[in-house]
Amino acid sequence: MKLKRIIISRVDSIGDVMLTLPLTGVIKKHIPDAEIIFLGKSYTQSIIESCSHVDQFVNWDNIKSAEDKVDQFKLLQADTIIHVLPNIQVAALAQRARIKNRIGTSRRWFHHLYCNKLVSLSRRKSELHEAQLNIKLITDLLNVVVPDLAELPDFYGFNSRVPLKEEFKTLLALHPKNIILHPKSQGSAREWGLKNFDELIQLFAKEDVGVFITGTADEGKLIQHGLTLDGTNVYNMTGKMDLTQLISFIQSCDGLLAASTGPLHIAAALGKRTVGLYSPLKPIYPARWGALGKNTINLTYEGPLDLGVTVKTDHSMEKIKPQRVFHALMNPDS
Repeated sequence: MKLKRIIISRVDSIGDVMLTLPLTGVIKKHIPDAEIIFLGKSYTQSIIESCSHVDQFVNWDNIKSAEDKVDQFKLLQADTIIHVLPNIQVAALAQRARIKNRIGTSRRWFHHLYCNKLVSLSRRKSELHEAQLNIKLITDLLNVVVPDLAELPDFYGFNSRVPLKEEFKTLLALHPKNIILHPKSQGSAREWGLKNFDELIQLFAKEDVGVFITGTADEGKLIQHGLTLDGTNVYNMTGKMDLTQLISFIQSCDGLLAASTGPLHIAAALGKRTVGLYSPLKPIYPARWGALGKNTINLTYEGPLDLGVTVKTDHSMEKIKPQRVFHALMNPDS
């Protein structure tokens, strides 16, 4: 089947979009001449436009509020849409716009109404990584095999696209090595806890390493009383850069520590030393959501779990020792 213009629909968060980018690389590998249109949100535009495999970004925030939604979809002249994130509005529009190949998982009832190519895929029961599950949506269509985890970083096509501001370059030049700590997750993932991050900051006090705390302005308010931010090598960067600059900042640093958040996956895709912190329990464990990169390590608590613990009650991530995390960040070959 010769596909020319393919819409990838993923209208949610940074981390989810990052783990969809390898899908674009796999498509380009098998159909180099295909044009990939990524339907995303304003929030993730900088991520999507930093992917070399994506030919066009289309903003769902604009389309969903437009009176001529169907006409806007028709103007894309797409022959295929892949509903990576099931969304009933997007699915209905694609059908009304008469996009020829409309691909979605059979697990959503509305896909039976609006899609004509259904893929039997249960994410909850699968042992595959999220990025692999996204690719599984096209295996039959393109007759491709889902790549191994070790191969997936080669399919990101992700790089910073704007220069880092001089004020940030100046800070990074103060130390031979620079590490980003991203303590919060905007509620999207389990967190290690400010106490652990503060202990980690103290471990860096004797090192000539720049320690940069990142996050939103609101997250900055949450951490200001929980972290020791007055160290000579500690810099509070919360609320000081937009997503485009954050990508460039991560590109310019040596490593990053975070839970299962967007910045973690950005760092992994950029090939930085990336340390992810996770619960060991399905379905939020590293095998499903871990950072994918050439220089990544995903840590979980290795001790015994509390009897009868569930995903909702598990706080074992907070038991990961700061010394272990420090060693993982400072010894990338370990």
